[in-house]
Amino acid sequence: MPSTEEPLAVLNRVFGFDEFRSPQHEVINALLDGKDALVLMPTGGGKSLCYQLPALLLDGVTVVISPLIALMEDQVRAARQLGIAAGYLNSSQSSHDRESVRCELRDGNLKLLYLAPERLQLEDTLAMLREARLSLVAVDEAHCVSQWGHNFRPDYLELAVFKSEFPNVPLIALTATANEMTREEILEKLAITDARVFVKGFDRPNIYYQVQQKQSARKQLEAFLQSHRDESGIVYCLSRKKVEQTATWLQSIGYQALPYHAGLDTAMRKDHQQRFLAEDAVTIVATIAFGMGIDKPDVRFVAHLDLPKSIEAYYQETGRAGRDGKPADAWMVYGLQDVVLQMQMVRDNTDERQTRVEQHKLNTMLAFCEVTDCRRQILLNYFGEGHAGSCGQCDNCISPKTTYDATVPVQKLLSAVYRTGQRFGAAYVIDVLTGKQDERISRFRHDQLSVYGIGDEMGATEWRGVVRQLIVMGLVDVDVAGYGGLRLTESSRAVLKGDREVHLSQDVVQPSSSKRANRKEPADEVEVTETDHPLLEQLRALRREIANEENIAPFMVLHDRSLRELAVHRPSDRVSLLHIHGIGEGKADRFGARLLDVIERNPVD
Repeated sequence: MPSTEEPLAVLNRVFGFDEFRSPQHEVINALLDGKDALVLMPTGGGKSLCYQLPALLLDGVTVVISPLIALMEDQVRAARQLGIAAGYLNSSQSSHDRESVRCELRDGNLKLLYLAPERLQLEDTLAMLREARLSLVAVDEAHCVSQWGHNFRPDYLELAVFKSEFPNVPLIALTATANEMTREEILEKLAITDARVFVKGFDRPNIYYQVQQKQSARKQLEAFLQSHRDESGIVYCLSRKKVEQTATWLQSIGYQALPYHAGLDTAMRKDHQQRFLAEDAVTIVATIAFGMGIDKPDVRFVAHLDLPKSIEAYYQETGRAGRDGKPADAWMVYGLQDVVLQMQMVRDNTDERQTRVEQHKLNTMLAFCEVTDCRRQILLNYFGEGHAGSCGQCDNCISPKTTYDATVPVQKLLSAVYRTGQRFGAAYVIDVLTGKQDERISRFRHDQLSVYGIGDEMGATEWRGVVRQLIVMGLVDVDVAGYGGLRLTESSRAVLKGDREVHLSQDVVQPSSSKRANRKEPADEVEVTETDHPLLEQLRALRREIANEENIAPFMVLHDRSLRELAVHRPSDRVSLLHIHGIGEGKADRFGARLLDVIERNPVD
């Protein structure tokens, strides 16, 4: 029989929380009423509770579709810490372990069963689920169903089988990132077009966004990392080779940097991920193969050494920082080569419709990089969430960019592109503009052109910034199908004729800074005094000890907020222990006595 316990009581008893975050309660009530739901909540917003809590109230088992083996294993460990009967089935298990989980399911002893989407293609999996009492289906990382989004997974397209096989079982789809088009596709592909849609704001006010023009990427990264030397973070690179080279370089200058990409063997990837989750001050250098579902709350920075292909990808990747609500940094360098490379990748696509979609996504990403006003405004507008700008939490708001009337320099560059035949790349055109003496220029007799040397008032670095911005503005195109030659566009004509002014931003690399002095801590933070610090450190040590015993990450035992509350409030018995944020009955039963023992041995002087 379904439980008659109220959701709020379960929230406090099992999860140790006093109140729901919006819109958790509304989502849970919809599912308990048998309705389907699509939930969009920012990373760290509490999506998993939206299906874990109703799973405890409904009669039967909740099936959770999770895209990665490592992710589902972590989710099961975390659920068990809460006292929830959870299991998973995946290819990493022995046949004995899989049979053990099946027995638990047949006996009705599981409340959560995690499955990879490809297992639904196995007939014995469907047969197993038909025999079980399904109460709810949860599709995590639901944006994977969209062919026009990011992280597309073809096996997600098969998940509509749930509504055909189990039409009366409610289904909840969850994601942290999806624009309007992706949301519509999720509803269609999962056959839940009548679902209630819940959208929690996409804004992550604790993240500071900063984009720099790429000049010396390693030196720029090193400067940025100075304020994060003893903290955990992620550095994203486009290629496997660059991942390994960057990790090796960071190790050479004193950072605990570990590479992660799909080309590494499974054991190494798993070891590096576990070290990142369990240890402090570890930097993962990774391709986009890393990060989906990573729950580590104290990631203090995410850095991009290459341009992401879309706002959605960027939002997903930067969203791994600051899940605990404390200040975090999203830092990126990008330059002309990034623009050209991403354009090449888009235009290599043979599907005309997808090419248009991907080009739009890239254009929006470039607009985010080049914008001179508030970056948060561009980011949130993409997801349909209005923002007035002036967030005070991005580089443009803290240090506004200088713009200048660049009409004359732009006319010079466009003329050079035209006079040299619209078939040479940016480096060559800039050499002509600056009057460089070069064998190729002489051979083509371009040193005889009227545009030769007319741009020597600026250096090559400044001219590359002009080219980059003109490509983004659509005043110059790149022949990516050929040899990267610059070409004029229809919009160029008005500039050359003097009918249109062009204003560009000044390419000045600002010193990397997190601006933390201007950023507030979360309102619910307790103040830890000097008297409390010895106890706090002993509680941290106990947390590490328990984590090692349970083979889980320390934050799965207790979050930092829980440790701070323990150190400040010093509960003396089980009843007062249950008033600490994040400690429910399951955790109180598992290691409450050890926590109380440490507190008792550290009385206030």
